[in-house]
Amino acid sequence: MAPLEVLMVGTGEYTTGFVGGGASKSDKKVGVVGLTLFDLRRRGKVGKLSMVGVSGDKYPAIREHLQKNISEAYNGLDVSFEEYPKEGKRNPDAYKTAIDALPKGSAITIFTPDTTHYPIALYAIERGIHVLITKPAVKLLEHHQQLLDAARRHNVFVYVEHHKRYDPAYADARFRAQKLGDFNYFYSYMSQPKSQLETFKAWAGKDSDISYYLNSHHIDINESMIPDYRPVRVMGSAARGIATDLGCAPGTEDTITLLVDWVKKSDPGKRATGVYTAGWAAPQKAGVHSNQYFHYMASNGEIRVNQAKRGYDVTDDDTGLLWYNPFYMKYAPDEEGNFAGQIGYGYISFEKFVDAVNAVNEGKVTLEELDRRPLPTLKNTIATTAILEAGRRSLDENRPIEIAEENGVWSLK
Repeated sequence: MAPLEVLMVGTGEYTTGFVGGGASKSDKKVGVVGLTLFDLRRRGKVGKLSMVGVSGDKYPAIREHLQKNISEAYNGLDVSFEEYPKEGKRNPDAYKTAIDALPKGSAITIFTPDTTHYPIALYAIERGIHVLITKPAVKLLEHHQQLLDAARRHNVFVYVEHHKRYDPAYADARFRAQKLGDFNYFYSYMSQPKSQLETFKAWAGKDSDISYYLNSHHIDINESMIPDYRPVRVMGSAARGIATDLGCAPGTEDTITLLVDWVKKSDPGKRATGVYTAGWAAPQKAGVHSNQYFHYMASNGEIRVNQAKRGYDVTDDDTGLLWYNPFYMKYAPDEEGNFAGQIGYGYISFEKFVDAVNAVNEGKVTLEELDRRPLPTLKNTIATTAILEAGRRSLDENRPIEIAEENGVWSLK
């Protein structure tokens, strides 16, 4: 069987590290998606790679960026790819041409604005293409269920890139939580600096919000820790003022908190509370790109995880004190000069997807078997989408939103 062909949909920060004409100012200066797939190609797990955006005029600069910052940094790592659309052309629907060029059984990665995930994923699924979608999978519960139905009909694997599931501390916490009794309380916080408002100004507060972007991490973690519970009610609260002062769209929230009621499926009298807070108005020089921590309490114990500083800090005269996160993406090369970040949980998340797709294509595993594993499949992340949409509606309608589930069909009221 020929190596898996992969199309990268979206050419921005997460895919290439190239933003606004140069390297990103975040902790993803050389991206995540492209670098990981270039290395997986070196290792023989994927084959031909392609990339699609809206404008072909970006590609000369992107290729120069990848050559200088990846190929020359990692022993001549092959950074070649086929581009869509070609230089001099602009086409918002170029993803369709790029997907049509893929053999059935190939895969795509979607790292584009949240509102575009659904049409791109559906187009690929209906053509027999496996799909990895950055979180949030989609903005609407209805779309999530439609993608799930389509994936089952066309027998393709759809995976949501919830990489925090592979953070070793979070993964270990999920395992230990199973032995702590009934879920009672969960609190999480995640933030990024105000510079992200500049990076995402094109869509921040218009097409999506900080809850979809960051709360999705910890809501998914909580969902994965408590398979015996389901959410039934969501109330949202938000702070405003900083983002709009920086030129974002009127109404853009700085920080969003969701209060969620959970009930035990087998015993509805047992209830639990989840509180999820996310913001992108943290200080520019906070020392970390993402503050991230949670507290989980159950009937027989509790877990606290703080993954912001990780016990690793670097101080220099130019930037001061910084806490780096090589556990997500380790960019330092090995002793031979090759990329050596295969142990990073950002990398592992993609490798899990590629391995699953190859196994499906070879007939070694079924979609139902993958759903039974603690993987962020569409089936295993539906409660997260329900909570995120309910939170958005709660903010917009200034009322709590009920979540119902009957015979596997979810709805909001």
